[in-house]
Amino acid sequence: MDASTLHAKLDAEHYIYDDSLITTLLVALQLGRPLLIEGAAGVGKTEIAKVMAAALDRELVRLQCYEGLDEGKALYEWNYQKQLLAIQVSRDLKSPEALTASLFSDDYLLERPLLRSIRSEKPVVLLIDEIDKADLEFPNDLLWELDRMEFHIPETGETVTARHRPVVIITSNAEKELPDAFLRRCVFHYIEFPDKELMAEIVRVHFPDLDDKLLTQALEAFYRIRQMPQIKKKPSTSEIIDWLRALVHEGVDPKRVVKEVPYLGVLLKKNEDMDALRRAWR
Repeated sequence: MDASTLHAKLDAEHYIYDDSLITTLLVALQLGRPLLIEGAAGVGKTEIAKVMAAALDRELVRLQCYEGLDEGKALYEWNYQKQLLAIQVSRDLKSPEALTASLFSDDYLLERPLLRSIRSEKPVVLLIDEIDKADLEFPNDLLWELDRMEFHIPETGETVTARHRPVVIITSNAEKELPDAFLRRCVFHYIEFPDKELMAEIVRVHFPDLDDKLLTQALEAFYRIRQMPQIKKKPSTSEIIDWLRALVHEGVDPKRVVKEVPYLGVLLKKNEDMDALRRAWR
């Protein structure tokens, strides 16, 4: 895929981007390396994976990271309830060896995102979301396996080799420093939070006919709130889009937006932040 084709595909998905993202995406595709996208929550990191899946006409397989996630849980689990039921039904009909062998088969295997992306008959986009939420050991174990594109299932003795190498997009909120070995294996891209002009473009994709005055007033209030040091959980792109949807639906006069900040609960999600804003807005 060349730059003009990728431009056209992202434009078709109405994704707002800059040339540096196009360059990074192309390098990651050409090298077959995972793309690590870092940035604050709400800047559109996950959306890149969704748009790339649509642009490449591939299924999106998503692995949400969390504390305690390890390689095994990201690969597969066994359906223990189904296994227990099979034991109750079959223990008098099969020898212990045959019963054990039958319990560890595909009939009882629950594919998790990594194994699903490797086993897929068609190439996929694998999104590994918020990797900085996982334990520190996970990133290195993960990329070692992704480099080889081969996984071993000890219970069955099966070695699964990828039919197709997935396009791997990894996101991080930069809440935790990632291991150097992991970073060396990735192509890196950082997304800044959109400035007012870029945010206006993003909003226009969702609301092509939005009143100019309402957009101007909403952006003014939104960025004033984001710049307040008292606000701990600052609103992001998804919040302003939801907020504008509420303002449009209720027919709010643009003059009220900055002065009153109606429907504040759509923008802010912590009571302390709402109290801080009310005190500052008096």
